[in-house]
Amino acid sequence: MNNNIKGFAYGIVTSATFGLIPLFTLPLMGKGMQFDSILFYRFLFAAIALTGIMTYRKESFHIDKREIPVLILLGFFYTASAMFLFWGYNFMSAGIATTLHFTYPIFVTLIMLLFFREKTSWITMLAIALAICGVARLSINEGELRLSVLGVFIVLLSTVGYALYITTVNKSRVHAMTGRKLTFYVFIVSTCLFAIKASTNEGIQPIPDTMSVVNLILLAIVPTVISNITLIQAVHNIGGTLTTVLGAMEPVTAVFVGVLVFGEPFTFNLATGILLIIITVTMIILSKTIQKAMKEIRRKLQELQRFLLQLFNKLVDAL
Repeated sequence: MNNNIKGFAYGIVTSATFGLIPLFTLPLMGKGMQFDSILFYRFLFAAIALTGIMTYRKESFHIDKREIPVLILLGFFYTASAMFLFWGYNFMSAGIATTLHFTYPIFVTLIMLLFFREKTSWITMLAIALAICGVARLSINEGELRLSVLGVFIVLLSTVGYALYITTVNKSRVHAMTGRKLTFYVFIVSTCLFAIKASTNEGIQPIPDTMSVVNLILLAIVPTVISNITLIQAVHNIGGTLTTVLGAMEPVTAVFVGVLVFGEPFTFNLATGILLIIITVTMIILSKTIQKAMKEIRRKLQELQRFLLQLFNKLVDAL
C-alpha cells in the first residue's frame, strides 16, 4: 500500500479512536466511579498492554538516568491533561469538552511564541481570533451563557496540559526516544500520580462489575494504546502536520458518540463552534504552507501584471 494512503489511514484511526474516550468513560462515571480511579485503571492497563507489545517486539526498556526528570514532568503534564478533561465531563457534554480540548495546537503556538520567541504570522493571529469565536459560539446561546465558565476553564486547562506535554517532548532530551518507550514511561508516571491522588480522597475504587472491566480495558486499549501507536505510524508516513490536521476527526467522533449513544443535543451553535475550531486549528497547522502559497500567488500576479503592461505598451507603440 502507498505510504501516503497508509499514513492517512493511520491518522484517521488515531483521531477517531481518541474521540471514542467518552464511549467508554461515561458508562463508568454512570456507575459511580470517580475519574481518579478510572484514569488509574486506564493508564495501568495501557502500561501493561505496552509492556506486552514492547516485549514481543524485543524493544529495549532502558533509559538514561538524566531522562527520568523529563519523563516525570511529561507524566505530570499528561496526567493534568487527562484529569481536567475527565473533570470537564461533569460540566458539559463530552462532544463539547473534546472539541475544546482539540484547540491544543493554538496553545502550542502561544507557548512557542511566549517562551521560545518563535515568530508568528497574521494567519496565526487570525486563527486565534477565530478560535475565540468558536469557543464563544459553543458557550453562548442568544446572549446567555450556555456552558459553565468554570467548566470551560477546566477543559482549557486540559488543553494547556497537553500543549505543554507536546512542547516538552519536542524541546527536551527525550525527543529522540522511540514513541512506544516514551509513552510507556509516561503511562507509568501517570498511573503512580493517579494512585497518589486517589489515596488522598477515597482511595482507588474497586471495579463495580464485569461490563466496567470491559469498558476500562477498551478505554486503555482503543483511545490510549491504539491511538498512540497509530499516531507514531501516521507521523512516520505523512509527517506531523498532516497527522494533526487529520485530528479534526477527534471532536467529530466524540460529538457523534455523544449524540447517537448518549442522546446529547446537536445544535446549530455546536455545529458552528466545531467548524470554527476545526478551521482555526487547520489554519495554524498549515500557516507556513498558506504563507508560501500566498507568496507564490503574489509572484504570479506580479508576473502577470508585468506581462500585461508590456503587452499594453507594445499595442500603444503599434498604434
